[in-house]
Amino acid sequence: EINPDTGRAVADSLGDAGHFVACDVADKSQVESAVTAAVDYFGTLDVLVNNAWGGGRISRVEQKTPELVQGGLDIGFLGPLWAMNAAHAVMKPKGWGRIINMASLNGVNAHMGTLEYNSAKEALRAASRTAAREWASTGITVNVICPAAKSTSFRRVMQQNPELEAAADAGNPMGRMGDPDDDIAPVAVFLASDASRYLTGNTLFVDGGGHINGSSWAPDLGD
Repeated sequence: EINPDTGRAVADSLGDAGHFVACDVADKSQVESAVTAAVDYFGTLDVLVNNAWGGGRISRVEQKTPELVQGGLDIGFLGPLWAMNAAHAVMKPKGWGRIINMASLNGVNAHMGTLEYNSAKEALRAASRTAAREWASTGITVNVICPAAKSTSFRRVMQQNPELEAAADAGNPMGRMGDPDDDIAPVAVFLASDASRYLTGNTLFVDGGGHINGSSWAPDLGD
């Protein structure tokens, strides 16, 4: 977490099971240091979940700037990649590890206005499949969750486009967006466990069927 107040609050809520390390995932050295800090604190590293995102701006493809696109790739793709590599170095000698990468239906369904986010998440899905294949014999699995949930990033987009929240709920086959704790977290727990030992290189769509009917809502991008 890059925000100290948020990070410490979450760590405090977890008690001894939590430990806060300030990290800008766009900075490779900070990502590697965060993995090292986790190993130092917990004694090892069994599970890595890449779930960070920040920034971005809803705008048309032709309005995207190099800074905006690069920032999206740094946070949404390269940061997770460096974390995967750092985790691999710890997990491989043990012969066991679980890597879970959070992608998005935005990329799968080509949501308009979020090119940098879509691109980063689809690149992460491709990297996950490649890593899964290369690391399959080491006891490390790499899988992806594509959630449809009212996450922090979702709520940020909804603040800019409040009319879209009702449209997103209505467009989902189950009639609602998921809850991060009740709908998404249990799937991540499964992927982090030994019960998923024969599953790697997969994308699990935990989305109420949202990937079936594609994008059903879109921001107003103007003419």
